[in-house]
Amino acid sequence: MKKHLTLIFILVGLNSTFAQLLSDSIKILIKEAVNSKRSKSIIVGIIDANGRRIFSEGIISDDEPRKPDENTIYEIGSITKVFTALALADMSLKHQVNLNDPLSKFLPKNVKSPVRSGKEISLLNLSTHRGTFPRFPYNTDPKDWDKPYVDYSEKQLFEYVSNYKPDIDIDSKWRYSNVGYGILGSILTSVAEKKNYETLMTQEICKPLHMNSTVITLTPKLKKNIATGHAENGQPVGLIDLSAIEAGGALRSNVDDMLTFAAANLGFIKSDLLPAMELTHQKQAKKENHFTYSTMGWTLWEDDGRNILFKDGGTPGFRTFIGIDKNKKFGVVVLSSSNNGITDIGAHIMDSAYKLEPYDYSWKLLDTLRASVKKDGITETIQLYKKLKKLKDPKLSFNEYQLNYLGHELRRMNRTEDALTIFELNRSEYPGNVLVYESLGEMYKRNSDQQKAIEYFKKAYELEPENLHWKFILDKLKNR
Repeated sequence: MKKHLTLIFILVGLNSTFAQLLSDSIKILIKEAVNSKRSKSIIVGIIDANGRRIFSEGIISDDEPRKPDENTIYEIGSITKVFTALALADMSLKHQVNLNDPLSKFLPKNVKSPVRSGKEISLLNLSTHRGTFPRFPYNTDPKDWDKPYVDYSEKQLFEYVSNYKPDIDIDSKWRYSNVGYGILGSILTSVAEKKNYETLMTQEICKPLHMNSTVITLTPKLKKNIATGHAENGQPVGLIDLSAIEAGGALRSNVDDMLTFAAANLGFIKSDLLPAMELTHQKQAKKENHFTYSTMGWTLWEDDGRNILFKDGGTPGFRTFIGIDKNKKFGVVVLSSSNNGITDIGAHIMDSAYKLEPYDYSWKLLDTLRASVKKDGITETIQLYKKLKKLKDPKLSFNEYQLNYLGHELRRMNRTEDALTIFELNRSEYPGNVLVYESLGEMYKRNSDQQKAIEYFKKAYELEPENLHWKFILDKLKNR
């Protein structure tokens, strides 16, 4: 009997030690993410049958240097798609729609539904990224360069759909698409007779689950505890506005609500939405060139006894992750206020066999040039850039993104001539890169130099003829 009690004590001790080591490992992991400038702030939540654990590191903003807490709001980006797919699953179980319904059943009469080989795109195709649509629509020309979809209307989205011609067979290949989810969100909102997509999400998903901080429109109370988003280089960026394609990535939330969502998907919380959640968990198709499968909204990691569902999200200022292990019955949420990837962190917490990706801050050149512009001016900065490039310092990364970011920072300060000088330098340094011609084309277009704008957008189109956005802009410029 004594031997038996000793064995029980040892096993309990080992389990407690393992749990503590796990918590300590998470703390070290997110502390390193902040110290290495991978993230300005990061918060991790874990939920299992025993409850919730939350770990946070970093600060929510330079103006408010405090750690994020369970109520701090982050943009969750494409995790929004899981909510949109859940609404589709729930409406299908309520017989409001059928998953195999074609788009033509719901689109306005003046909108042409894409067809290939006699086959139409279905609602299920949209939710599994097998509707052939590309990541983003090409017919965008925003007034605000920094908010590319703020004025993208449903009318423009439907014009895009009418003119779209699938280049591959429908349901033949996985192709990630915010366009597809934008269309899906519009259809579901219309069928449910809701005021807008946010109302659909609030009334059908968030309120039933008591997720009162998962919104698109921020209340004054929520604004008081929102993390500031940051670009890859650590500079603050504003919040997104996706307008007509908001069903693909517009929701904002906190770790408390997201853990509630994970708990509901695991069945820890009694919910009428559970059958619909289970439907979204079902394997639909293999992802091409990948070891995972697509479901309705989620990605399924199923091998070697694993049954893990996850979804990551990204906006210009945030990266996020949610995962649930249906075998081991626990969930993980990771929210970060920087546009540097954290999917590996979430996957590693779920399964230590998933390797962490090493992160090295690669913006020291940009930091150096930014400081030089402020202190010495643009001419001296260009001279410094050329000198540093000759020195071939391994600590400095020379690529088109360094100068492009600097040009945009100068543009936002209304230093138009300096911005153009930097963009032109970038073109001379990287003449085969589309990015440099896009930046120059937009700059000249917005400064009413139509001839220069056409010249650079033509070059972008030559380098990337499959991207119809360049043709769309060129046609607009020529028709002015």
